[in-house]
Amino acid sequence: MTVPTSLRLPAPAKLNLMLRIVGRREDGYHLLQTVFQFIERCDWITLHPRSVGEVRLLTPLPGVPEASDLTVRAAEALKSAAGLRSGVLIEIEKKLPMGGGLGGGSSDAATALVGLNRLWNAGLTVSELMAIGLKLGADVPVFVNGVAAWAEGVGEHLTPLELPEPWYVVIVPNCHVATGQIFGARELTRDNPPITIAEFFSGNRANDCLSVVTRLYPEVQAAMEALTRFGTPRLTGTGACVFAEFDTEEEARDVVNALSGHWNAFAARGLNQSPLVASFS
Repeated sequence: MTVPTSLRLPAPAKLNLMLRIVGRREDGYHLLQTVFQFIERCDWITLHPRSVGEVRLLTPLPGVPEASDLTVRAAEALKSAAGLRSGVLIEIEKKLPMGGGLGGGSSDAATALVGLNRLWNAGLTVSELMAIGLKLGADVPVFVNGVAAWAEGVGEHLTPLELPEPWYVVIVPNCHVATGQIFGARELTRDNPPITIAEFFSGNRANDCLSVVTRLYPEVQAAMEALTRFGTPRLTGTGACVFAEFDTEEEARDVVNALSGHWNAFAARGLNQSPLVASFS
């Protein structure tokens, strides 16, 4: 059997343009409303397929056992679902921060699923890949689906949205926010009233995790204050990254330059189609 050649694919970052916590399931998972949009900032995943063999990670992350890495778990889950014996060597070029709220691990897993479904000729549909991805993490399905979306449930019920595609400035504070710590915080409000998509477009962009995150992580509070000089700062996910939007690339890059002496910041264009999906177009 001919083994396909290696495939190098993007695993893009996302921003949560708003985040509401509207309830909690009996199993402890929080019920959310959020809006996902991709940005032009990516990890890169290279898949080196083998006709038969193990799933191996060539670039393990410090402190993360290979078997626990989301890309390895995604590959193993796809093998099981499709009844395959194929193997792969996975290489990750890590550009997105861990604990930053940009979805790096979930995006890596989604790219592994989509890429290996193609390389292994597994033949699974996008919906089937999304279902596998949901078992790996609540953010994985939106990366598999690859379009900007309004999300509900734990993040799996997606409604595609056509959003403006502004330029964003993103600050990466020097801290890693533990999502479990934020969702487990006693003071977190878990019964906020739901809003509609129309209310989001009318300007309701709150993040219900913000007050908890800024109390526990002073670096995030400082980043919010730094961005306030230039625009309206917001928190993505549970952080740590904060962002503000700008009309032009020039404006965004001027802000990055102004911040560069004190902050790790970058400019990136908002995208309604994931670079991963675009790479197969």
